[in-house]
Amino acid sequence: MAMLQMQRIFIYALKKDRKSILEFLQRRGVVEISDSIPEDSLFHKADMSYARTSFEKSISAAKEAVEILNKLAPEKKSMLSMLDGRKVISTEIYDAFKTKHESIVRIANQIITCNKVIAETKAEILKLEAQIEILTPWTTLDIPLSFSDTKYTKSFIGTISREWTLEAIYEKLADYLPLNVDVISSSKEQTCIFVLCTKDKAEGVYDALRAIEFSHPSVTSDKAPAEQIEDLRKRISDAHTTIDNAEKEIIAFSSSREELLFLQDYDKMRYDKYEVIGQILQSQNVFVVNGYIPQKEAQSLEAELSSRYDLAVEYEEPAEEEDVPVLLKNNGFAEPLEGVVAGFSLPGQGEIDPTMIMAIFYYLLFGIMLADAGYGILMVAGCAYGLIKGGKNIENSMKNTLKMFLFCGISTVFWGVMFGSYFGDLFDVVATTFFGVTKVPVIPPLWFFPVNKPMLMLTFSMALGIIHLLTGLLMKMYQLYKQKYYIAILYDAVSWFALIISSTIILMSLDMIKNILGLNVTISPVVATSSAVVAIVSSIIIILTNGRESRNPFKRFLKGVYAFYGITGYLSDVLSYSRLLALGLASGVIGNVINKMAAMTANIFLGPLFFIIVVLFGHAINIAINALGAYVHTNRLQYVEFFGKFYGGGGRSFNPFNMKTKYYKVKENMKNGY
Repeated sequence: MAMLQMQRIFIYALKKDRKSILEFLQRRGVVEISDSIPEDSLFHKADMSYARTSFEKSISAAKEAVEILNKLAPEKKSMLSMLDGRKVISTEIYDAFKTKHESIVRIANQIITCNKVIAETKAEILKLEAQIEILTPWTTLDIPLSFSDTKYTKSFIGTISREWTLEAIYEKLADYLPLNVDVISSSKEQTCIFVLCTKDKAEGVYDALRAIEFSHPSVTSDKAPAEQIEDLRKRISDAHTTIDNAEKEIIAFSSSREELLFLQDYDKMRYDKYEVIGQILQSQNVFVVNGYIPQKEAQSLEAELSSRYDLAVEYEEPAEEEDVPVLLKNNGFAEPLEGVVAGFSLPGQGEIDPTMIMAIFYYLLFGIMLADAGYGILMVAGCAYGLIKGGKNIENSMKNTLKMFLFCGISTVFWGVMFGSYFGDLFDVVATTFFGVTKVPVIPPLWFFPVNKPMLMLTFSMALGIIHLLTGLLMKMYQLYKQKYYIAILYDAVSWFALIISSTIILMSLDMIKNILGLNVTISPVVATSSAVVAIVSSIIIILTNGRESRNPFKRFLKGVYAFYGITGYLSDVLSYSRLLALGLASGVIGNVINKMAAMTANIFLGPLFFIIVVLFGHAINIAINALGAYVHTNRLQYVEFFGKFYGGGGRSFNPFNMKTKYYKVKENMKNGY
């Protein structure tokens, strides 16, 4: 339960070493670069926007090229490949890539060009196919659609909407006889016609045709439609050949996939480096790096830098008003939950790191909500396999996620054994259905069945909730002590702590409460009376002190009364822990229902097979839904009920200058490269 102490660091070095020093700092990833020092007449900041734009273009090109490659020549990966993490390479390979950089960029651009040719050619094919579709109704016409007239005649080639008979068309053109009308083709949507008349009747014939919605073809040519369709089909065939050749050319670049991936990371590192160059101060011969570094990393970094370069390093303690970044450091048990804390907010100035204490309750509450030994064993086995499979190269984020659910799974196994749930009552159902066993449960709970004793489960849930809330108040006491607000410990923490404990004892002494919860405890009159006195004194302290920032006595009193009204909030907080009962019962009851549904198939044909299918499918859904529910509600109990008692957050995450890469990471002193 700790936050690493931060120091301000200043590095003064020669400009000729700027590239190698910044690359070393990037690989070490322990310094957050700051641009807080203003420019002056000697030191200034360089504009690196042009270089960063160049890197962005190559990163975008490489990314697009890989996407194209993955579409046409997908790389075979297992479902567990996400556990592999980024590949580790040496600084020698990183430095050597400089000679291949331009050629890989050209390959990326060539892939993009080929893909553009494919896209344009496919669009051309669609256009040609549309022309064929238009020409198909005219295939029996043996003259070009562009044919218009002769010396003495005028022709009209086109379509009229809907289906027409030859007689109906002649009827519409009866005033201009003699003329010739041919129906080339006819359908419900249109009728294709050829009309030939003398030129002196052409204007009237055209007006009559327009009256029946005549329109000229959208495709014209100096060839007959059948010949034109043949030409179009030849062009489509050539277009498909063009596409095939372009695809083959792209696939031929599959061997360059790794270089294209590395190009993205290489230029991303360069982009970040040039972004830092634009932040640091530099003169003609010297540059200055300033920022924050964890105190425990300072000496080792200085030693490594001094052994490689001529430079000077200085440190200073951050001022109280500085926005110092926060970096959490916990043991392997609590570290997986640092992301959960960051999901709410990192500790603000003067606050303590709640991760360790939160971890104890987090795993405990998750296990109670899921509470099935079978589900827990699956979680433990799956997460353990993932951690082993990923090995040392697994990313920290994935490693912490697997570790978190590993510990949650262990807790789930424990509470499943306590409550006697193994895939619901699967063992009992199998024993009675297939082996005729009548004595159940086969495996009794070490404590009790929550389904049989829901009030006991509710009492346990609320008792655990009270402990959780009181722990939050203890955290507040410790935090106030660290902040040296000693009087506030009494007014804002001890008073509430005493009020909650005394109120709980008073409630437990009431017969009504004991009957509702099924409690069998005896509170002596002396203890009950003493608790009442403590409750009254605590209430008076809360009312008289919680408005102490106001000078007006009346306002102070009203604020104190309003603060005391917060006791109702504690009551609702305690009731919130009834979700432990609700989710614990839900996973068990749903599991039992699934088992009973599976048992109903036991006596039909292939009953055992159907039994297994129902059990596997049903419990897979149950574990997915209830594990998600346990995760969400465990977070809620931490964020709202627990953090609400002492924790505000507002801290800024430590953001070191490091390798923000996706596929590769560079490591110092690797003798064999990879």
